Amino acid sequence: MSLEELRQVESELDTRWPETKIEPSLARIAALVDLLGSPQRAYPVVHIAGTNGKTSVTRMIDALLTRLGVRTGRFTSPHLQSVTERISLDNAPIDPVRYVEVFRDIEPYIAMVDAGADIRLSKFEILTAMAYAAFADAPVDAAVVETGLGGAWDATNVADGKVAVITPIGIDHVDYLGSDILGIAGEKAGIIKPDSIALLAEQTPEVARVLIEHATKVDATVARQGLEFGVLAHDVAVGGQVLRLQGLGGVYDEIFLPLHGEHQATNAALALAAVEAFFGAGAQRQLDVDAIREGFASVVSPGRLERVRTSPSVFVDAAHNPHGAAALAKALDSEFGFRKLVGVVSVMADKDAAGILSALEPVLTEVVITTNSSTRAMDPDHLANIATDIFGDERVTMYSHLTSAINAAVELAEETDDPDEPRSGTGVIVTGSVVTAGEVRALFGKDPA
Repeated sequence: MSLEELRQVESELDTRWPETKIEPSLARIAALVDLLGSPQRAYPVVHIAGTNGKTSVTRMIDALLTRLGVRTGRFTSPHLQSVTERISLDNAPIDPVRYVEVFRDIEPYIAMVDAGADIRLSKFEILTAMAYAAFADAPVDAAVVETGLGGAWDATNVADGKVAVITPIGIDHVDYLGSDILGIAGEKAGIIKPDSIALLAEQTPEVARVLIEHATKVDATVARQGLEFGVLAHDVAVGGQVLRLQGLGGVYDEIFLPLHGEHQATNAALALAAVEAFFGAGAQRQLDVDAIREGFASVVSPGRLERVRTSPSVFVDAAHNPHGAAALAKALDSEFGFRKLVGVVSVMADKDAAGILSALEPVLTEVVITTNSSTRAMDPDHLANIATDIFGDERVTMYSHLTSAINAAVELAEETDDPDEPRSGTGVIVTGSVVTAGEVRALFGKDPA
């Protein structure tokens, strides 16, 4: 198979509603998976929803299950570089040949659903069905599934998760989910199904109440971060951090996690509890600590405070809302101690650019505003005006091409009036959107993962 065949499939999918346009209905995706024989019921599902940390938690759960001998399928979104990243088998992206085969296999059924509906299946609905079908065909022992947007009406929710994981909830995707955080919480709570086990990240009291009320209504078992499980200690280490985690089944110590930031430590505690719940671990049973250590040590989360260059250090992070930007800023400040740090920022037009930039401002010496290849990207002139209001004229520059912006940021990071001043302790962070992160990874020669 040539890459042309993969591009052809993507071109066909791109004629459909994009992932940013959603109708709150499961009717079409339910009809499609019904025609396919309900592949989502062929294996237990660990379902993940929330505003931030979903992909990292999903990848951690996948890594732990794999190390514990479970054959996994993983579904995440959006992708950074290649659509094949979204459907993973055995902790690796699906082969492009298999991706095309799965699409062609279900294509006749897609046409049948389209013919009987007022609205054609969306791209995300088809990708979801492809993932469930690929997992059933493999076959996998378990699927680890990240929602796209929301929860109750998300296409992935045609599956009934044995374990439901809710990461921290904030305001994002306002055009679809609105700005009412309690409404957002209610939508995301929809992945918690009858008799399932729900693992809840720490939330504001109001959000926690919504989640617990829904879990109680459907008779789900609930475990809460900070109460039944959590982070007991985390220490900065070379290439990541060392954790001591309180799990549902006891304490797991000397856990090396090759990811940076306190938020990744809390993600790790959530992932561990989810895996314990999957295996039925608890007060009377702890998972193998050495296997858990090996699983966490193998975790990769591309585009999450990922170093793509040294001298000066260039990092890329997919933070695309104020909550994510604040977590990024905290990690940069607490774990690296840069003497000079230059930001390169491009965001999507529908995002809270002022909130993102305000969260980053305390840790950035200067900011370079730019854009990415997406038609949804915010105009760089408009973004630069927002940045100037926050940073002031002297700390803001703008380049209309991402490559030029990164080169300029590297020069700014290395710039000094003192020839004897060391160049160490300087860095560049490129952030603002998942698309930006993916394009930067490609520029620096990183393979899809």
